[in-house]
Amino acid sequence: MHPLQCVLQVQRSLGWGPLASVSWLSLRMCRAHSSLSSTTCPSPERQEDGAQKDFSSRLAAGPTFQHFLKSASAPQEKLSSEVEDPPPYLTMDELLGRQRKVYLETYGCQMNVNDTEIAWSILQKSGYLRTSNLQEADVILLVTCSIREKAEQTIWNRLHQLKALKTRRPRSRVPLRIGILGCMAERLKEEILNREKMVDVLAGPDAYRDLPRLLAVAESGQQAANVLLSLDETYADVMPVQTNPSATSAFVSIMRGCDNMCSYCIVPFTRGRERSRPVASILEEVKKLSEQVLQLIHERDNICKQIHLPAQSGSSRVLEAMRRGYSREAYVELVHHIRESIPGVSLSSDFIAGFCGETEEDHVQTVSLLREVQYNMGFLFAYSMRQKTRAYHRLKDDVPEEVKLRRLEELITVFREEATKANQISVGCTQLVLVEGLSKRSATDLCGRNDGNLKVIFPDAEMEDVNNPGLRVRAQPGDYVLVKITSASSQTLRGHVLCRTTLKDSSENC
Repeated sequence: MHPLQCVLQVQRSLGWGPLASVSWLSLRMCRAHSSLSSTTCPSPERQEDGAQKDFSSRLAAGPTFQHFLKSASAPQEKLSSEVEDPPPYLTMDELLGRQRKVYLETYGCQMNVNDTEIAWSILQKSGYLRTSNLQEADVILLVTCSIREKAEQTIWNRLHQLKALKTRRPRSRVPLRIGILGCMAERLKEEILNREKMVDVLAGPDAYRDLPRLLAVAESGQQAANVLLSLDETYADVMPVQTNPSATSAFVSIMRGCDNMCSYCIVPFTRGRERSRPVASILEEVKKLSEQVLQLIHERDNICKQIHLPAQSGSSRVLEAMRRGYSREAYVELVHHIRESIPGVSLSSDFIAGFCGETEEDHVQTVSLLREVQYNMGFLFAYSMRQKTRAYHRLKDDVPEEVKLRRLEELITVFREEATKANQISVGCTQLVLVEGLSKRSATDLCGRNDGNLKVIFPDAEMEDVNNPGLRVRAQPGDYVLVKITSASSQTLRGHVLCRTTLKDSSENC
């Protein structure tokens, strides 16, 4: 009997059901229930007898099946600072990727995209390299889906294609290893192992931490599988690494598994019971993504250096009543961080005057926030109660209308004073402006936007084209022009045009 088949039969006899799985700790049990003299599961590649004996001897010294049951009774979430000892039959060096190249293919839903990023994060830390070239891969991992039969058939077809690639692998290269990850590995573990002998590794959705060990076992010529579902694994300490550096979006997983048990759905059986990631872990990942956005804004000349940061109020008490989720202090700290990350960034904001329960002291704090931050643009309004909102049902619109309007006027006045000061810094500077069209207030002027998304007005006049010396042109919508700023107000910059240019030329000359 094949050792892994033995484990699966023991699994059924113990009544573990669909949530149980094969684990390396079960191999000892196989030897006790099998008449085979060896527990190895040789792959098509020939292995040195010495290496096989060495691996088998170390495997024999491994933990018992009873140790597996004891360990499984009290699962603990791993912390990123913990460094586990390797299994007794593997050395730490054998767990390292040694710069072997991994090719990842993702099938199915957004969760599988996130799973791919988690798996790659784990492998990257173990010394593996990523490749987008199938031909140069040493390891091919398919992150699979089982939601419908068609999704599984796609994987079977792909395995048939990869079988030919594995067969043609030159002997001069390290053997090609193929792994099935995710839901299909969980659902069809026996069938995959029996039907596709060329599959070296199986890892269920909760076994990605085990990938370095599974691949190390596969390197010795064994088939390796871990499809054990967990009651608490959320990969909270694993920071996903985007597999596509040029991706324009990212997925942040907040939970794993499902408890709904819909009559048509396989997800509870392939991803296990529902459990949520710790809030701190989610916030850390979102913060990292935000840092990446700030870095891109700073580095890329084709992205406006402008961020809209709605404050709504400068009073922590009012912000709590609004359920904004932050205090004044946290907001100001964020403003400082953004300005440190993107020097010269332009900030805009929203403010509400006269929200439910707002006192004069609350209003004064909002005025002081406007002066402290000194926004470039602002959108300020008096509060008006909206039906169906929480404020409509729980709070009282107790600020008189005349008080709201007076406070709003004060906020507008302060905003304009501070925005004018902020915009005056640009006077005398030459700025790159994207032309939008004619000014709404003058048929002889053009209007555009600078790098901070501020409106810039300049005369519609002939100018030199830097790419065609001697040629005089007029700017058209979509053109980039250099404008020397001569005056500034709270909402607009004015200047005179110097020349027509391009984003690339302007960046190179800066």
